[in-house]
Amino acid sequence: MEQLAQLHQYGDIALFVLRVAVASVFVVHGMWKIENGKQMASNLGMSGSGWFFVALGVAEFFGSLALLSGFLTQIAAIGLGVIMLGAIYFKGFKWGVKFTAHDKTGWEFDLVILAACIAILILGAGKIALDNTIFGLY
Repeated sequence: MEQLAQLHQYGDIALFVLRVAVASVFVVHGMWKIENGKQMASNLGMSGSGWFFVALGVAEFFGSLALLSGFLTQIAAIGLGVIMLGAIYFKGFKWGVKFTAHDKTGWEFDLVILAACIAILILGAGKIALDNTIFGLY
Protein backbone atom coordinates (compact mmCIF):
# COMPACT_ATOMS: atom_id res chain seq x y z
CA MET A 1 0.00 0.00 0.00
CA GLU A 2 2.86 2.38 0.64
CA GLN A 3 3.95 2.08 -2.98
CA LEU A 4 0.48 3.03 -4.16
CA ALA A 5 0.32 5.94 -1.72
CA GLN A 6 3.52 7.28 -3.28
CA LEU A 7 1.62 7.80 -6.53
CA HIS A 8 -0.16 10.78 -4.92
CA GLN A 9 2.90 12.88 -5.68
CA TYR A 10 1.96 12.62 -9.36
CA GLY A 11 -1.50 14.11 -8.89
CA ASP A 12 -0.71 17.15 -11.02
CA ILE A 13 0.35 14.92 -13.89
CA ALA A 14 -2.85 12.89 -13.49
CA LEU A 15 -4.95 16.08 -13.64
CA PHE A 16 -3.09 17.15 -16.76
CA VAL A 17 -3.73 13.77 -18.41
CA LEU A 18 -7.42 13.96 -17.45
CA ARG A 19 -7.70 17.49 -18.86
CA VAL A 20 -6.03 16.46 -22.13
CA ALA A 21 -8.33 13.43 -22.50
CA VAL A 22 -11.51 15.41 -21.85
CA ALA A 23 -10.33 18.27 -24.07
CA SER A 24 -9.61 15.82 -26.89
CA VAL A 25 -13.18 14.53 -26.79
CA PHE A 26 -14.68 18.01 -26.79
CA VAL A 27 -12.46 19.45 -29.52
CA VAL A 28 -13.37 16.62 -31.90
CA HIS A 29 -17.08 16.74 -31.12
CA GLY A 30 -17.11 20.55 -31.12
CA MET A 31 -15.46 20.80 -34.53
CA TRP A 32 -17.90 18.26 -35.94
CA LYS A 33 -20.85 20.30 -34.68
CA ILE A 34 -19.39 23.52 -36.09
CA GLU A 35 -18.92 21.92 -39.50
CA ASN A 36 -22.16 19.88 -39.54
CA GLY A 37 -24.64 21.76 -37.35
CA LYS A 38 -27.32 21.94 -40.03
CA GLN A 39 -26.97 18.23 -40.83
CA MET A 40 -27.13 17.33 -37.13
CA ALA A 41 -30.30 19.37 -36.66
CA SER A 42 -31.85 17.71 -39.70
CA ASN A 43 -30.89 14.21 -38.49
CA LEU A 44 -32.56 14.90 -35.17
CA GLY A 45 -35.73 16.21 -36.83
CA MET A 46 -35.13 19.78 -35.76
CA SER A 47 -36.00 22.57 -38.15
CA GLY A 48 -33.80 25.56 -38.77
CA SER A 49 -30.27 26.23 -39.82
CA GLY A 50 -28.59 24.25 -37.07
CA TRP A 51 -27.31 27.41 -35.38
CA PHE A 52 -27.86 25.81 -31.96
CA PHE A 53 -25.48 22.96 -32.75
CA VAL A 54 -22.94 25.34 -34.25
CA ALA A 55 -23.08 27.46 -31.08
CA LEU A 56 -22.80 24.31 -28.97
CA GLY A 57 -19.79 23.25 -31.05
CA VAL A 58 -18.12 26.64 -30.53
CA ALA A 59 -18.66 26.33 -26.77
CA GLU A 60 -17.23 22.80 -26.79
CA PHE A 61 -14.25 23.86 -28.90
CA PHE A 62 -13.29 26.83 -26.74
CA GLY A 63 -14.04 24.92 -23.54
CA SER A 64 -11.66 22.21 -24.72
CA LEU A 65 -8.93 24.80 -25.38
CA ALA A 66 -9.44 26.14 -21.87
CA LEU A 67 -9.09 22.64 -20.39
CA LEU A 68 -6.08 21.84 -22.53
CA SER A 69 -4.21 24.99 -21.55
CA GLY A 70 -5.48 25.01 -18.00
CA PHE A 71 -6.87 28.54 -18.38
CA LEU A 72 -10.07 29.26 -16.43
CA THR A 73 -10.23 25.52 -16.04
CA GLN A 74 -12.94 25.24 -13.43
CA ILE A 75 -15.23 27.62 -15.31
CA ALA A 76 -14.69 25.57 -18.47
CA ALA A 77 -15.43 22.38 -16.50
CA ILE A 78 -18.75 23.88 -15.35
CA GLY A 79 -19.74 24.81 -18.89
CA LEU A 80 -18.74 21.48 -20.38
CA GLY A 81 -20.43 19.66 -17.50
CA VAL A 82 -23.68 21.51 -18.23
CA ILE A 83 -23.38 20.45 -21.87
CA MET A 84 -23.00 16.84 -20.73
CA LEU A 85 -26.03 17.15 -18.44
CA GLY A 86 -27.97 18.29 -21.50
CA ALA A 87 -26.68 15.36 -23.53
CA ILE A 88 -27.68 12.90 -20.80
CA TYR A 89 -31.11 14.49 -20.49
CA PHE A 90 -31.82 14.35 -24.21
CA LYS A 91 -30.40 10.89 -24.78
CA GLY A 92 -31.73 9.20 -21.68
CA PHE A 93 -35.03 10.93 -21.02
CA LYS A 94 -36.20 12.68 -24.15
CA TRP A 95 -35.04 10.23 -26.84
CA GLY A 96 -35.16 7.07 -24.72
CA VAL A 97 -31.62 5.93 -25.51
CA LYS A 98 -30.53 3.17 -23.14
CA PHE A 99 -27.54 3.53 -20.83
CA THR A 100 -25.61 1.19 -23.14
CA ALA A 101 -26.52 0.13 -26.64
CA HIS A 102 -24.74 -2.08 -29.14
CA ASP A 103 -26.09 -0.34 -32.23
CA LYS A 104 -25.43 3.27 -31.12
CA THR A 105 -23.78 5.29 -28.40
CA GLY A 106 -25.66 5.07 -25.14
CA TRP A 107 -25.37 7.77 -22.53
CA GLU A 108 -22.73 5.93 -20.47
CA PHE A 109 -20.00 7.83 -22.35
CA ASP A 110 -21.67 11.15 -21.52
CA LEU A 111 -21.85 10.16 -17.84
CA VAL A 112 -18.11 9.42 -17.70
CA ILE A 113 -17.29 12.75 -19.35
CA LEU A 114 -19.63 14.50 -16.88
CA ALA A 115 -17.84 12.78 -13.98
CA ALA A 116 -14.47 13.90 -15.36
CA CYS A 117 -15.76 17.50 -15.61
CA ILE A 118 -16.94 17.32 -11.99
CA ALA A 119 -13.54 16.01 -10.89
CA ILE A 120 -11.78 18.85 -12.73
CA LEU A 121 -14.21 21.36 -11.23
CA ILE A 122 -13.50 20.13 -7.70
CA LEU A 123 -9.75 19.48 -8.04
CA GLY A 124 -8.88 22.36 -10.34
CA ALA A 125 -6.26 22.29 -13.07
CA GLY A 126 -3.26 21.33 -10.96
CA LYS A 127 0.20 22.84 -11.24
CA ILE A 128 0.64 22.11 -14.96
CA ALA A 129 -1.73 24.88 -16.06
CA LEU A 130 -1.99 28.52 -16.97
CA ASP A 131 -4.28 28.98 -13.97
CA ASN A 132 -1.26 28.24 -11.81
CA THR A 133 1.08 30.46 -13.80
CA ILE A 134 -1.28 33.44 -14.14
CA PHE A 135 -3.34 33.29 -10.97
CA GLY A 136 -1.04 31.30 -8.67
CA LEU A 137 -3.87 28.97 -7.72
CA TYR A 138 -1.52 26.18 -6.58
